Amino acid sequence: MTSPEWLKPGIYGALIGAVAVGIIGFTWGGWVTGGTAHDRAMNMSRDDVVAALVPVCLDNARSDPNRDANMTTIRDASSYKRRDAVMDAGWATVPGAEAPDRDIAQACLAELNL
Repeated sequence: MTSPEWLKPGIYGALIGAVAVGIIGFTWGGWVTGGTAHDRAMNMSRDDVVAALVPVCLDNARSDPNRDANMTTIRDASSYKRRDAVMDAGWATVPGAEAPDRDIAQACLAELNL
């Protein structure tokens, strides 16, 4: 069986075009794999949850009877230990949780404007 003369260049052109579209789509077009999309969605949802729980941390700080002592401890702590001081004060422990959350403590610390 003989094939038309244009078939071979047509197949090569289609393959080269498909590869080019794939490369352009993933590098400049914003295409991502399912795993990358899942990771981004998880990070975004975690950020949203932390942002929603920062007011709880600030309310815990406002209602703490030892607020002044805890604020002094946090201010006196070195910059990389301040998050731990917020966690030790119990302000980053949301109702229903057994332990404080590091991300909430960091976001709460930023809102406390120390």
